[in-house]
Amino acid sequence: MPRNVRLLIAYDGTDFHGWQTQPGYRTVQEIIEQAIRRVVRHQVCLTGSGRTDAGVHARGQVASFETTCDIPCPNLAKAIGSRLPKDISILRADEVPVGFRCTADAISKLYRYTIHNAPGRPVEQALQRYTYHFWHPLDEHRMQPAADVLVGTHDFAAFASKGSERESTVRTILRLEVYRQYDQLLLDVEGTGFLYNQVRNMVGTLIEIGRGHWEPQRAAEILTSRDRSKAGPTAPARGLCLQWVRYDLTRPVESYARVDRQARSIVEVQAESEVE
Repeated sequence: MPRNVRLLIAYDGTDFHGWQTQPGYRTVQEIIEQAIRRVVRHQVCLTGSGRTDAGVHARGQVASFETTCDIPCPNLAKAIGSRLPKDISILRADEVPVGFRCTADAISKLYRYTIHNAPGRPVEQALQRYTYHFWHPLDEHRMQPAADVLVGTHDFAAFASKGSERESTVRTILRLEVYRQYDQLLLDVEGTGFLYNQVRNMVGTLIEIGRGHWEPQRAAEILTSRDRSKAGPTAPARGLCLQWVRYDLTRPVESYARVDRQARSIVEVQAESEVE
């Protein structure tokens, strides 16, 4: 019987070319898949909750794979983790219904962007790999009203970088909070889904407002313009981290089974078409 195993993963994205497997590049997905294959001894396809870009970190990435291996999940987590490099960690493994899909079944995700907002570099705190050093003073009280404008369901075309494969640029931001912890300025962005570089482009825009180059009302003007050239620069990847992915744990198991049957029937239909 096939099993669907879900992994909770953390990684330092500095030396990775993003999550998704790309020929000739070191990626998180490929490295973990290699470790899984060595443990379960068959080919696997690891599916993540989403793709993080090159240099972006994760504390709570979620991914799953199907296997016929009968090793208990706690032991799987240890066995896979022991075969990974030091910049990836498997935090937990558990078994989920076969129809569970990490991407489609996610309700929301939280990304945190960290800015070291002080004259000196964050080397003393050993945070230079995980924060964006912006020495010019930022006023979070100017940034928060602008951030509030971006909350809700909007067309975020102005914050989508070229290369986005999405047909629609409409997305829903559930919250966007700007707050300070001493020299660290944190921006928490929770949404149901994101466009390519959307969070980093929003952060770059809020930085321009926080430093006083733009007024807070500029955020609304940029949003309605749907013009990427009107928004701020793309903030560096090193400050961004996927904190967690939320799922509906109350969803009936039977609904996953229905999804799985539908998926398998589609595959069967496609196979028949190919034969014809």
